Amino acid sequence: MNRPLVETEGTTRLRIVDCDIHPTQKSPAALFPYMEKRWVEHLQTFGAHIRQALVGQLSYPRMTANGMRMDARPADGPPGSSLEMLREQHLDLLDIEVGHLIALGRGGMEERNPDLSAAMARAVNDWQIAEWVEPEPRLRAGIVVPQDNPEAAVAEIERRAGDGRFAQVIMSTRPNETLGARKYWPIYAAAAEAGLPLCLHPAGYSSGKPSTGTGWPSFYFQEHYTFVPGSEALVTSLIIEGVVEAFPKLKVAIIEGGFSWAPALGWRMDKHFDTFHKEVPHLKRKPSDYMKEHFWWATQPMEEPKNGRHIADVIDWIGWDRILYSSDYPHWDYDDAYRIFRFPVEPHQRESVLGGNARKLYGYA
Repeated sequence: MNRPLVETEGTTRLRIVDCDIHPTQKSPAALFPYMEKRWVEHLQTFGAHIRQALVGQLSYPRMTANGMRMDARPADGPPGSSLEMLREQHLDLLDIEVGHLIALGRGGMEERNPDLSAAMARAVNDWQIAEWVEPEPRLRAGIVVPQDNPEAAVAEIERRAGDGRFAQVIMSTRPNETLGARKYWPIYAAAAEAGLPLCLHPAGYSSGKPSTGTGWPSFYFQEHYTFVPGSEALVTSLIIEGVVEAFPKLKVAIIEGGFSWAPALGWRMDKHFDTFHKEVPHLKRKPSDYMKEHFWWATQPMEEPKNGRHIADVIDWIGWDRILYSSDYPHWDYDDAYRIFRFPVEPHQRESVLGGNARKLYGYA
């Protein structure tokens, strides 16, 4: 386990905001105390009705420990299910000021039954507060919504709006339709009205949809790479279908999707904008302008070319005020905040990425 750099005389500890921590339920029954009896009985009798066929298996692909660090496994549950280990291995170790929870499993985002999806979303949000945020004030929850039941999703956002224990709204990145589709617009309106950023983190292995446009990958190596084209598709959809034009206050955090591809995507969309603008007259500006105004990007996983200056050039295009630190705890590719940069950066740039940018985006003091 890497240890953070030791402070030297004349230096101060950085105020770190981690935008990607994954809490895990010890078992499916962990949500039962937060659900109505009818839904507990439903799950015990019928189980979940997600979009993939092999519901009794790990989500595709079958990753070792489901992608988790083995040293994060407590005696009584799967890796990532222990608040005590989170404190010891990450929050206390790096002196994290604020940590954002991104609950990816068993939250209703991939559930077909619309009423059950709403019940599961409410339950996982209550579970985050009761078992993580209340006992650990450094943590903030994310509002998990059943995006394919927009009415319930809006109701969940409105139920949590104004509660400072929630930092953002979390949607599945593999919904039934592209995220720019009009059916999802009420969700964006509710998030913007509540002043809550939208968090998009690769997930949805149980969505039943291949992670590539050409079918299922053969290897986890391929699957891991698809976080990038998947994130590109999300950004493209939200921009070209007019979401960020329609909701000028909407802010979007792309978490664990990389970011080295952002300039190339912006350049490509701008080039085609001149040709296709008549097809999308709702766009008032070039796509790259929307990218630079509405999107933020997380450091994990940061690409690491031999010449680190190449990544610095990418960040120069995106803006040093748009990059957020993310550890991805407790996954195997966890990033230590004090070792994310493999090239020289200015102190003010490091401070912005490790905490300053997130405090501005999420409204922390």
